[in-house]
Amino acid sequence: MQLSVITVTWNAGEKIREQMQSVREGCEKISFEQIVVDNGSKDNTVEIVRSFSHAKLIANTENTGFAAANNQGVKIASGDFLLFLNPDMLAAPGSLDKMVGWLVKHPDAGIVSCKLTDAEGNFNPEASPRRFPTVWDQAALLLKLSHVLPFVLNKYLMKNFEPNKEQEVDSVRGAFMLVRKEIMEQLGWAFDPRYFIWFEDVDLCREIKRLGYKVIYTPIISCVDYVGQSFIKQETLWKQKNFTASMLTYFKKWEPWYKWGIIWILRPVGIALTWFLTKL
Repeated sequence: MQLSVITVTWNAGEKIREQMQSVREGCEKISFEQIVVDNGSKDNTVEIVRSFSHAKLIANTENTGFAAANNQGVKIASGDFLLFLNPDMLAAPGSLDKMVGWLVKHPDAGIVSCKLTDAEGNFNPEASPRRFPTVWDQAALLLKLSHVLPFVLNKYLMKNFEPNKEQEVDSVRGAFMLVRKEIMEQLGWAFDPRYFIWFEDVDLCREIKRLGYKVIYTPIISCVDYVGQSFIKQETLWKQKNFTASMLTYFKKWEPWYKWGIIWILRPVGIALTWFLTKL
């Protein structure tokens, strides 16, 4: 088996059928399987997944989180390469063949991602690669400084990113990550299970660089990314609490206490500001 596509779903019935059809069309030449790990959906997601003969389904009774669910999928994956693909993505015909072929030819790359676009085919800056977060840019996020001083996040968000240029980057989004399975075996997991959701993709990119591999962005294919449609039903405060919890986990893992301590202090401030803004 050349490719295992791993998708985590949670009430994704509106998008998962299109995504799974696109995966089947994206693999015209290579052998593939798709593993869908459902995190306790209450809609018709599970029924839709079962209607696809190429899919393996793991149906959890509760929401175990993005990292844990992906790790479940990796355990039963038989492909040489693993593609972590969100349920709100669309792959073009033959595109996944090209991406696997690219990774075969570049043994120094541990992760590769592609050009993520909106439904009209325009590059989506929200889905672009990002630099590894620092305590200072994340503090600016927590304090909502970017609302009044947007330039403070320009470096972190790579505002000068060139989407038509193949390049090495710090991190790519977990919505589309093609990874060598052998690296997952070295790490012992796909995503660090300490993360529930958010920051696990950044963490994986950092782990892969630690092992001596590169993280590469290539525009040889495009993939439609609806950016967060699978979480649009979650309330803003829930998102903020989980986002900042993972932020703190990330800095505790990678930075000394006197740096992550800043995030620990500012986290409740960020949550309070989010609550206040939702009341306006």
